Amino acid sequence: MRLMPRSLRARFLVLILAALAVAQGLSLWLFMDERGQAVRVALAQEAAGRAANIAVLLAQAPASLRPSILRAASSPLVRFSLDDTPMVARQSPDDAGAVAIARRIRMLMDENPAPEIRVALFRRAGNTDDRRPAMPMMPGMSPEMREAMRAMSLETVQMNISVRLAPLGWLNVVTRFHSPPYQWAGAEVATFLFTAGLIALVLWLAVGRLTGPLAALARAADRLGHDGEVAEVTPTGPDEVRRLTRALNDMQHRIKKFVDDRTRLLAALGHDLRSPLTALRVRAEMVEDDEAREHLVASIEEMQEMVEATLAFASGMATGEPAERLDPVDLVGAVVDEFTDRGAPVGFSPPPDGPDGGLDRGRDGGRVAVMAHPVAFRRALRNIVENALRYGGKAEITLTTEREQVRIVVSDQGPGIPEDDMSRVFEPFVRLETSRSRDTGGTGLGLSIARTIIRAEGGEITLANRPDGGLEVTITLPVTD
Repeated sequence: MRLMPRSLRARFLVLILAALAVAQGLSLWLFMDERGQAVRVALAQEAAGRAANIAVLLAQAPASLRPSILRAASSPLVRFSLDDTPMVARQSPDDAGAVAIARRIRMLMDENPAPEIRVALFRRAGNTDDRRPAMPMMPGMSPEMREAMRAMSLETVQMNISVRLAPLGWLNVVTRFHSPPYQWAGAEVATFLFTAGLIALVLWLAVGRLTGPLAALARAADRLGHDGEVAEVTPTGPDEVRRLTRALNDMQHRIKKFVDDRTRLLAALGHDLRSPLTALRVRAEMVEDDEAREHLVASIEEMQEMVEATLAFASGMATGEPAERLDPVDLVGAVVDEFTDRGAPVGFSPPPDGPDGGLDRGRDGGRVAVMAHPVAFRRALRNIVENALRYGGKAEITLTTEREQVRIVVSDQGPGIPEDDMSRVFEPFVRLETSRSRDTGGTGLGLSIARTIIRAEGGEITLANRPDGGLEVTITLPVTD
């Protein structure tokens, strides 16, 4: 299976052509074997008729002509002789072929009473096989005939015939005929190539009508998973694929409506909480007890921060800005400038321009680019950098490219995250203060917002503890053409 192509279209083509080749080869082999059998039967029938004719001729010819008749009838593959004893000791009743040939000889001789005829058929391996009687050399044979008999094929069928010619003795006939060699006829090969080419063309076009809509479905599903936008797919292809396309379109609309409803609900809830919290803040300021007033104001501010984070999370899930083709160095550099302007210790290591930097293989020979929503992506990267500053004191950003993706790594020197909590920190309102907090740890929505935005851009975010201490956050984004 490792040698099979990966695409469905190519696999169909390879399997069908392989099946055609096997079927054609089997048919050709059966045809060759049938042809060989037909040739052997024809040769056996011809040898039987020749033996019958020579037997009748010897019985009617004068004694002085019989040696000449035997010499004239013999050839490198057939030898006739008159002997006192039969070459075939007995007729085997189980050999249907030998019995049929003996019956044909009797019919051709047409004598009454019919003479005794014995026939034996067997395969032999030429003159080198000592287990079978070799074809005897006829006296007076020319050198060419003797050489032809020595060069006989190793795969031959020998037929021995003994016909009793009273009172002359026994007419012994030894004949061999070759199994015809396999021959690859040019017409058959040309027919196979033409048929295979025609089938390949038809399959390539027909299967393309199936795989084309499936590829469109895959692209639509991928876009839905990345940015949440509904991309209608036109139903094409067979009925089954059309039903699947319509089902995907309906599913996209249902998912989009469900997410939009929940996002609007979350945004409305956060917005509506602002007014009561503002009123509570005003009333808290009127409390005369200083300690109680400070506790109330701190609680209200915490709630206010959670509401603002909730609104930011909702806006990260449903952004209305269009995606743009952006330079990753400029995109990350803008976020770094925001922190450095405030005096935050944020370092940035962009790759150098040129072939060694890996950023010069974009469209039109320029640097690589990514498709992203600039405001939303800057918010996601800002949240990650703020986490690094909060828990590690400083942040270091590295930008590289690997194959078809841009890789942004944000590392800090904080305490890291326990391995069991790596996936849990992406859940909303989850804070790991016991293991990473130097201050309050925020609201627990920073990484949730960042992952939601990055995945909407078609990328991914992963966390890993550094061997020398600290956390490493890796963002990967696909390169656009």
